[in-house]
Amino acid sequence: MSDRLNGYRILILETREEAQFSRLLAEQGADVLQCPMFTIHDAPDAAPVEAWIRRFIERPCDDLVLMTGEGLRRLMKVVRRLDVEKDFIAALGKARKFARGPKPGRALRELGLEPQVTTEKPTSEGIAEMLSRLDLAGHRLGLQLYPDKDHSVLIGAITAQGAAVDSVLPYVYDAQAADANIVTAIDEMAQGRIDAIALTSSGQVRRLIEVAQAHHCEARLRAGLEHTPIASVGPVVSDELKSHGLRSDIAPAEGAYFMKPLISAMAVALGKTAPRSAAAR
Repeated sequence: MSDRLNGYRILILETREEAQFSRLLAEQGADVLQCPMFTIHDAPDAAPVEAWIRRFIERPCDDLVLMTGEGLRRLMKVVRRLDVEKDFIAALGKARKFARGPKPGRALRELGLEPQVTTEKPTSEGIAEMLSRLDLAGHRLGLQLYPDKDHSVLIGAITAQGAAVDSVLPYVYDAQAADANIVTAIDEMAQGRIDAIALTSSGQVRRLIEVAQAHHCEARLRAGLEHTPIASVGPVVSDELKSHGLRSDIAPAEGAYFMKPLISAMAVALGKTAPRSAAAR
C-alpha cells in the first residue's frame, strides 16, 4: 500500500542520498522533515580531480574502490565537464570494482556497470578486511575518498599488500551551514513534533551528538530521543547509537540493510500507534 506512513512525520538526516530517501518515504505517505548533516560542495581545487580522471583514462587502474555513491557522481560531473565520459566509463569497465556498501553500487549501475564485490560491512574497516583476502601485489588501485575521515590506516593497509594507491577526493563538506537546521530538528523532536527519526549512517549519529554538544542542547536532544522512535538501517548504526547510550527501536530484517526495508520496518512499527506529531503542531 502507498499510504502506510500517512500522517507520520519522519525526520531524516541523510545527506548524500537525501532526495531518494525522501521520495521513498513520501511514496508511503510520510511527511518528511529533511535535515542533511552537511552541505556538500565540489572539491574547491578541481585540478587534482581532473588529473586523477585523466590518469585513470590513460592507464586504467587494476582495481577501484568506491567509498561513496556521492563520490562517483561528483567524479562524473567533472568527467562530463571535461567531455571524456565515454573514455572514462570504458576505463571503469576494465577495473575490478569494489563498493563500500550498496550506495556506490547504485551509482555504478547508473552508468551501466556493476561492482565485482560489495563489502558486507559498509565501513573503511570492512574495505580493509575484504582487500586483505586478495593478492594486490603489483596492482594499481584507485581509491575514491570522502571528507572528514582519516584514511591513512586504510591506505597503509593497502600499500602493505604491495599495491600502489592513487586516491581522489572529489567533494568536501560544509558542516557549519547545516548546524542551524540540526538544532531546529532537535527542537522539533523535543516538542513531540516528530513521529520517528531514521538514521542511515553512523556518521549521522556522531554529528547529531557533536552539534548538540556544541550548541549546549545535548540534554534536549536526549530528552527528545527518549520519546521519539529511532529507526536504524543496520548494525553499524545501532552500535554507534549504543556507544552514545542511545537505543534503536526499529531496524530492517537481518541482511536487508537498505532504505526500502528500513521504510517497511518503520511502517510496520509505527502502524501500531497513531501519529502523535499532528497533535503537537
